[in-house]
This record gives sequence, structure tokens and C-alpha cells, in this order.
Amino acid sequence: MTYLLDALAERAGEFIRLRRDIHRHPELGFEEHRTAALVAEKLEHWGFVVERGLGGTGVVGTLVRGEGKRRLGIRADMDALPIDEASGREWTSAHPGVMHACGHDGHTAMLLAAARHLASEGRFSGTLNVIFQPAEEGGGGALRMMDDGLFERHPCDAIFAMHNMPGIPQGHMVMREGPMMASSDYATIHLAGVGGHGAMPHKAVDPLVAAASIVMALQTVVSRNVDPLQPAVVTVGALHAGKANNVIPASATLELSVRALDRETRKLLETRIRELVELQARSFGVQAEIAWRPGYAVLVNTAAETEFARSVAVELLGPERVTLQGPPLTGSEDFAFMLERVPGSYVLIGNDGPDAGAPCMVHNPGYDFNDRNIAAGSAYWVLLAERFLRLEAAGEA
Repeated sequence: MTYLLDALAERAGEFIRLRRDIHRHPELGFEEHRTAALVAEKLEHWGFVVERGLGGTGVVGTLVRGEGKRRLGIRADMDALPIDEASGREWTSAHPGVMHACGHDGHTAMLLAAARHLASEGRFSGTLNVIFQPAEEGGGGALRMMDDGLFERHPCDAIFAMHNMPGIPQGHMVMREGPMMASSDYATIHLAGVGGHGAMPHKAVDPLVAAASIVMALQTVVSRNVDPLQPAVVTVGALHAGKANNVIPASATLELSVRALDRETRKLLETRIRELVELQARSFGVQAEIAWRPGYAVLVNTAAETEFARSVAVELLGPERVTLQGPPLTGSEDFAFMLERVPGSYVLIGNDGPDAGAPCMVHNPGYDFNDRNIAAGSAYWVLLAERFLRLEAAGEA
């Protein structure tokens, strides 16, 4: 498949410039007005029927060709993160405090490059839906698009998405059948005690001591309640209490991040955290209130679609550049919600290499997307679309 890679590489310059333009003008979730307009205008120019504003700022481009009945969805995310950029690149963010620190600019550019090629040269029969989603970074843009009727208005028989991944060689692809990314839930624990003088603790009810005990006790939830073969994470990311060394505060607040790669484990974590916090608080004489905020679901790749995604990757890159069953990740992705409605698969493409900027993980101020992936990623989408929407499936030559 070198001819396809070569063809997309010849056009990559246009989309590298586009990617860098998006990078220089990042927009947070549900504020992607400039990016969405750029995407919609490109798709319309290439002949797609475009729906704007789905889920707020989402864009869907639909291209129908031939008599084929199959319907394919390919999704890219568009939003940036609230981070000050420190990459030192020429195309550094022009907006202080906002940057594309996760590569969504690259994901958008890859799918646009594929869309252009498929519109002008693609050989397929059926319906292609290219989905550009807002607010993946904690905003639940996938749910908003589905609430607006994404799959009723643009039915898909399968859906796929791709994310770049530092730590993997540029262009190398990683697949995984089954649970691939963790659920993410969040809890705020408020402890109410009785404030007092630091020299007379017996006349107070100290919520800070209770908070410290709860932090330590929470570490046993995974180690003593969860099956050791089921990955799970309970992180206390913040503890706020008091302002002076001689004052016992009246309250303390903890912020938790909770993740699991199994739906039953996810339920168990919530149950045990609630029980442990309430009983620990009671043992110290303080009152506990727990505000539990469900986040993203476990991302589960379906078997048949993942096997198909593997076959496309091997055909394009060769078996030496494809990991057929990679390890799961404890990060989270709201593409999980789309996979609860439509079978599909989420794949990774390596970001490491000389053009990736500083060697760091996503969500880092020094991160940058590897522009070499514009050709590799778009070629993958083109081949996947042509193989899924085969002309033979429609009875054509």
C-alpha cells in the first residue's frame, strides 16, 4: 500500500499547514467556532453534505456514492485544553492559557485529508459520515452530539476513531479488542467538624485528621477490594482545609478521580468509597457529604470491528508496524459513549519521532502533534473507508 501512503504524503503539506493554523488558534470545548467553520467549509467545497451545530459546535459531513447500503462513521475531536503552551514551536498558540496539548488539531487534519482524497479519488459504494466532535476533554461532546440525534440523522453500521500516542514510534498503530480505556468518575467529599484553637483540640472536632485518615484508607479500596487482575485507580488529587497552623478548621474537602476498566469494578469502586468515607468520618465524629459525578464510560472495542481495523492497518503498514493487541490505558475518552450505541474500534497511532517536538506525554505544555502522521493517519482512514464500503458489497465491479 505504499502507493496510497505516497499519494497522501504528496498532499500532506496543505494539511500540515492547516493543522498548524488550528494549533495556533486553539478553542476550548463547545467554543470551537473557528475550527468548526473551517472544517465545514472544506467539506462543503469537496462535495460533502454538511450539518453544522450538532451538539453545539459539532460538524458532520456525509458523502454518498453508488448503491451500497453500508454506512460508516469516522470521528475526530476538535477541542483544546486550558494549558499555557511551552513547546517553542513557530505555530505556538496565539491564545494564552489555551493550547492543543492532546493532538486534536492533528486528528482533525488527518480526517480532513482523508475526506478530500475520498471525495476526489475514493472507490467505494455506500455512505461515509465524517464526524468532527466538540468538547472531548471532559465536556462530553459525544453525548451532546448523540442527544442531538447524531446516529438518528446520520446512521452508522460501524464507527472508528484514532488518537495519537507519545511513547510509540511515529506511524506505528496499536489495536486492542475489548476494554481499551478506563471509565472516569469524580467525587467531592466535604467533611464538616467543629473548628477550634490548635492548642485545645479536645474542644474541637477535627475534620483534617479525619480527611488524612480517609486519604490513607482510600488506598485500600483497590488493594483489598478490587480483583488484582482488574485495573483500577483511586486518586485523591486535592485536599483543602484550614489556613493557619494554630487553628483547627471547621471543614475539609477532598477531590477524587476514580477509574476502572470493567463496568462491574466501576460500580464496586463507588460502593466501597461511599461506605469507607461515611464510616471513617463517623469514627472521627465528623459529618461527610459525598457528591459523586459520573464521567466517561469504559471504552470497549467490539471484536469484529477491531479485527477489521487490524486487517486494514496490516495491509497499509505491514505486520511489523502494527500491535494487534496492545495494553489498556487508564485514561478516558468519551468516544466510549458512541461505542455503547454503535459497534466500532478506537485505534492509536504513535507520535514519537524527530518532528514531534519535545518528548513528552499529551496534556503537557511542551507537547506537539507529529506532522508525519498526517499522511499515515489519513491513508489509514482512506483504506479503512474503501475496505468497509467495498464496491463489491454493492454488486459493482
